[in-house]
Amino acid sequence: MRYRSLGGTGIEVSAYALGTMMFGAVGNPDHDDCVRIVRAALDQGINFVDTADMYSGGESEEIVGKALAGRRDDVVLATKVHFPMGEGRNRGGNSRRWILKAVDESLARLGTDWIDLYQVHRPDHTTDVEETLSVLGDLVRQGKIRAFGCSGFPADQIVEAQHVSERRGLHRFRTEQPPYSILARGIETSVLPVCRRYGMGVLTWSPLASGFLTGKYRKGRPIDLTTGRAARTPGRFDPRLPVNAAKLDVVEQLVEIAADLGCSLPELAVAFTAAHPDVTSVIIGPRTMDQLTALHKGAELTLDDATLDRIDEIVPPGTDLYRADGVWQPPSLTDPARRRRPTAERAAR
Repeated sequence: MRYRSLGGTGIEVSAYALGTMMFGAVGNPDHDDCVRIVRAALDQGINFVDTADMYSGGESEEIVGKALAGRRDDVVLATKVHFPMGEGRNRGGNSRRWILKAVDESLARLGTDWIDLYQVHRPDHTTDVEETLSVLGDLVRQGKIRAFGCSGFPADQIVEAQHVSERRGLHRFRTEQPPYSILARGIETSVLPVCRRYGMGVLTWSPLASGFLTGKYRKGRPIDLTTGRAARTPGRFDPRLPVNAAKLDVVEQLVEIAADLGCSLPELAVAFTAAHPDVTSVIIGPRTMDQLTALHKGAELTLDDATLDRIDEIVPPGTDLYRADGVWQPPSLTDPARRRRPTAERAAR
């Protein structure tokens, strides 16, 4: 396993991070099995574990806490805050009020006194970023967290946050966690260059492109839209849709590259994301021990320039063949009122 410095913090993390979104009710409900997966990953050299308060409603954090018992000092632990937790108002977002409560709840579930990397899971247009940075800096001074970062932030908001930190003398975001795969390379255009400019670490997720790069979905083969991931998001996998047909065409070409290298498609997919010089760590999110074993094999794979050139020809740099699941969209796109003048004003014109 290779290790890299995390965003100028001096913390050394493995090039692969163990993501735990699939631990709990959403994926693997067997706590004992999930604990075994975490400990196997640690035994294989992974020292970076990423979770979030909202994964299975806090269940994932509880599982991680059990798994790290007795090994906490050896692990760089990351979690996140933002999405609603439970019913009622003000139980989510990026406000001082919520973050102060959420961090204590995460610490309790994780069974630890500190979090190495506390990440703001998504932007919050209702909260001034200075408010968020201020409370996160307070948590660093209190010793509850060691560093903090953002997740799913577009390049312009990363820049804004860095400028606010400098202008107000606040602690700053040290990392960003965006989606990145061969099929979704959009962050190469601006997010990665911005992170490089500010010396930020980058933790990427969804290297298998929501399952399309597992090898399970192939052109000309039937795809069952009634079970598993396809049942939850059938539009993401229906081969009759042009966007999915294009992805399947790319998969066939990538399968050929993997065969030439003597590796699996998932190994190729994960190795590709780890090859980018601005990527610190690639988050792999296994649900089972077999999936962990299969993904970990890619840690030993290094892609040469000729292979990367072949991939660039198939999916040019900066190209998104689809919008990754869970990507944040600004209110300027999601709120019609931000895009349309009032009816009366339009009529008057």
